[in-house]
Amino acid sequence: MSWRASVLTLYPEMFPGPLGHSLAGEALRQGIWSLETANLREHGIGRHRRVDDTPAGGGPGMVIRCDVAGAAIDAFWGPRDERPRLVMSPRGAPATQGLVRKLAAGSGIAILCGRFEGIDERLIEARGLTEISLGDIVLAGGEIAAMALLEACVRLLPRVMGKEHSGAEESFEDGLLEYPQFTRPREWEGRCVPEALLSGDHARIAAWRRAEAERLTRERRPDLWASRRGRKPCR
Repeated sequence: MSWRASVLTLYPEMFPGPLGHSLAGEALRQGIWSLETANLREHGIGRHRRVDDTPAGGGPGMVIRCDVAGAAIDAFWGPRDERPRLVMSPRGAPATQGLVRKLAAGSGIAILCGRFEGIDERLIEARGLTEISLGDIVLAGGEIAAMALLEACVRLLPRVMGKEHSGAEESFEDGLLEYPQFTRPREWEGRCVPEALLSGDHARIAAWRRAEAERLTRERRPDLWASRRGRKPCR
């Protein structure tokens, strides 16, 4: 059985988009994973299929109605669907590589993509949605964030990447950023491939890569470095 992804959105035509290309696209064509979408507006209210309304208490923007989104979720996912139910939100828990591995190891995920000012809080509570954030940024909608999360999951599915260990030496896998990568030519514009990588000494190569990963993590992500060492970063 393939890994199933279901996306509820106001713009189903955006999918598969980038997910239809490269590794994810080939895996989709091979049936390693499947993607289905549904339009939230199909359950909109009135002649114009309205899905939103003004915020309670006033304020800018519009909010997706809980009754509309609730009906769409019930029709699209169904009450017996045990896959994780996610909603992409800047206030959600960070999308970490650990979370991605956990999601990829399951049967699939169901994602609600918000738009406008947000989604009625009652829907999130009533339908057991988990809010996930792609980072400390705000997008116009959840579709791009959903695509990023899906690609991160799909590339970890069995038979998607060319080598079994391809995902084992990447950023975040050991609490470190990935070491720098090099290839041919040996010298380019006065810059050379590090001699250690050309030595043929596997222990020396491994030591160099480890040291570089630690250096980059200390310099660029002191929060990760502090977490690995069991302490809080200085502020």
